[in-house]
Amino acid sequence: MAASKGAAHARPPGRGATRARPSLAAPADEEIPPVHIVNTCFGLALASPAKHPSGNAPAGAGDDHVLSVRAINVLKILADDIMGEIPPQDDWVPPDELLRKITVERLSIARNCGPRTVEEITRWAQARGVTIQPLFHAGKSLSEAWRDLVARFSAGELTKAELAEALEKSVRRNSTRVPVAIQRILLRYLNKAADDRRGGRS
Repeated sequence: MAASKGAAHARPPGRGATRARPSLAAPADEEIPPVHIVNTCFGLALASPAKHPSGNAPAGAGDDHVLSVRAINVLKILADDIMGEIPPQDDWVPPDELLRKITVERLSIARNCGPRTVEEITRWAQARGVTIQPLFHAGKSLSEAWRDLVARFSAGELTKAELAEALEKSVRRNSTRVPVAIQRILLRYLNKAADDRRGGRS
């Protein structure tokens, strides 16, 4: 009886004493539920998988072989401007013929076509085997572009694309002053084109 009273009035363990913690390990004979069941209990089964980048994602964010909605819209506008064709609303793939007629200069001034979209379209075209003509006179004034044209023409390296880009820049700036040297170059090209046509008829 005294022993039982002593046990009843025994002092509780002090603060420094270590209490036994319940074990977190499942008993050996208890079956652990699969992860998907646990997730379902907590509502995680309703979470959707990660989506692909949106249509307006910047270049490089998605598949290089899929154009964003913004890039498709830009190319639709250019298809109408350049080729006079109105693409369908859905399931339209820009044809290679259009890509060959587009230049980086034309893309850079197209509506809603920023630098990332320009890069995206040029990379997509390159994957299809079409190289979009780069900018020849980026960051240069008209006078600098004219000098470059004369120098390249004298070296026999001037291309029609370079000449057309400079003339397009001149038109956009409403310039009425085309140097005489450039006029001579244009005259040479026109005379050569006329000679080629006459030669084809003979």
